[in-house]
Amino acid sequence: MITVIIHTKNEEKNIVECINSVKLLSKKIVVIDMESQDNTVNLARQQGAEVFNFPSGSYVEPSRQFGIDKATTNWVLILDADERMTQELAEEINKKIKNEEFSYYAIPRKNIFSGKWLRHGGWWPDRQIRLIDRRFFKKWPEEIHSTPVIDGNKGSVDNCMIHYFHGNLEKMVEKTLIFEDIESELLFMAGRGVSTKTFFRKFLGEFYRRAIKNKGFLDGSIGIIESIYQAFSKTITYLFLFEKRKNEKSSSL
Repeated sequence: MITVIIHTKNEEKNIVECINSVKLLSKKIVVIDMESQDNTVNLARQQGAEVFNFPSGSYVEPSRQFGIDKATTNWVLILDADERMTQELAEEINKKIKNEEFSYYAIPRKNIFSGKWLRHGGWWPDRQIRLIDRRFFKKWPEEIHSTPVIDGNKGSVDNCMIHYFHGNLEKMVEKTLIFEDIESELLFMAGRGVSTKTFFRKFLGEFYRRAIKNKGFLDGSIGIIESIYQAFSKTITYLFLFEKRKNEKSSSL
């Protein structure tokens, strides 16, 4: 038996399809909702999921351990509402957990942007640690983009989950402003410096890495757009850091 844990916040457009997809693997579904203001919770319960509330936050990591602690089975699979299970992945996971060869597994993620599978630009295979044996789980740090601490050995899954990221450009920008402000705060606390030259270096460096070095251009116009957007995101982080350093100097005068 395995418990599927889905993390949500205002995901009424995704939650039903997500839950229906994970029923391919298990009927034991737990939704950890971060105080959604839409119909996410009602829809999740209508689909048979057990729902727990977690305080609202800007990113998902603080709720990860809470979700794992709510499970009663040895094995858990963790998804976000914009991710989907496939039949092939479900069958492979069932085989993996029966063998118990490893204590946790990294699952490749097929990132879909505007209907296009991003095969290049560093977006594939995008392996994520999401299949965990709770008997070996230690903690999930609350920092943004953190990874879980787990004893034992890591295995790998061949089949992938589907990730429909970047719902639309407006939401993309909203999330970027939140996430990059958090990243800039971490850089600020670490004493990282920044200058005007940094903005150009970060933008051009990230665009080169995504579009040229990792061949994002092979994904066509969507690949180029995503490369530009990732360069923009990286630059925003350092613009926020620049502002924080400027405010620090002003307050010390």
